[in-house]
Amino acid sequence: MSLLTCDVCDAHEEQLTSGDLQVLTPGTLQAFGQKRIFSGRVVTVKVFEDNVLVRSTLEEPGNGRILVVEGGGSLRTALVGGNVAKLAETNGWAGLVIFGCVRDVDEINECAVGVRALAPCPVKSKKNGVGEKNVVVTFLGATIRPGDFCWVDNDGILVSTSVAPSNL
Repeated sequence: MSLLTCDVCDAHEEQLTSGDLQVLTPGTLQAFGQKRIFSGRVVTVKVFEDNVLVRSTLEEPGNGRILVVEGGGSLRTALVGGNVAKLAETNGWAGLVIFGCVRDVDEINECAVGVRALAPCPVKSKKNGVGEKNVVVTFLGATIRPGDFCWVDNDGILVSTSVAPSNL
């Protein structure tokens, strides 16, 4: 059972003040998929309108991790669709946090995985294979590093390098 974001914030007010515990800009990302509450260690990818690296990363065992996708905030193409969300579910990923769009919303909503994204968009992404993996990304007021811990629920999204379940 994941701790709720409110509980994490209440237990770590000092880290919120210092910036060690960060809150992604509230109300920006929409919820998709069956899991509304999920948490785990972060893997990052940075892409722009190209989902080859997203897909190849989700082909790896997830082991309860969360894929954070810095998609440049593009609303012109979707970085994740139903097949990719099913891949995440099958390979044991807890969820995805996407600074970009998704498509095949009804298919994603059938998957037992959590997804947060800016919006739906019916246009598929490019397949050029351009992007970076396991890099520091910054969006929605937070700097997110590979290995950070992330909590997602209906109240918000938190990330931290120093706060993790072992020290709650």
